[in-house]
Amino acid sequence: MDFSQAEESPRRQAALSENRGPDMMTHCLKSLVIAGLTAAFSAAVHAEDADVGKAEFLASCASCHGADGKGRGPVSELLKVPPADLTTLAKNNNGVFPISAVYEAIDGRRTISAHGTHEMPIWGERFNPVKSLPHIVDPPYDALDPSRDLREVVVRTRILAIIDYLNRIQLK
Repeated sequence: MDFSQAEESPRRQAALSENRGPDMMTHCLKSLVIAGLTAAFSAAVHAEDADVGKAEFLASCASCHGADGKGRGPVSELLKVPPADLTTLAKNNNGVFPISAVYEAIDGRRTISAHGTHEMPIWGERFNPVKSLPHIVDPPYDALDPSRDLREVVVRTRILAIIDYLNRIQLK
């Protein structure tokens, strides 16, 4: 066997890979960029399809207010006070959607004594990821929990998603 040819072979391969190196690297980078953009655009398309407010409304409100928001949900007949038609909130408020009033009604944690008791659940507590646990969280531990401030963000986000959806289903 001729050792000079064996030594040339690795040199030759190195020279060939050096010539292809930048082209190969460019090709890989372009492929990665295209794959990333494709993933980002498909995620954006799916995000447009996902209506968080509608999903939250259907999961939390539709049993009483109906899937269409008109107050005729499957549980509505069992209630003492019929649920409101949520598609007429703006119409009944001189054409202006009453965001604050709706927020307070959904949240329910701030009781208004003049309004008396209400049958609607206090969603501000139910939307809280810790308060809705099937077990009691020890208050001293809860006070030390670093995620405590984030819980209110979760509650507000869920309520605002429902409010956004209700605003979009108002009758004109």
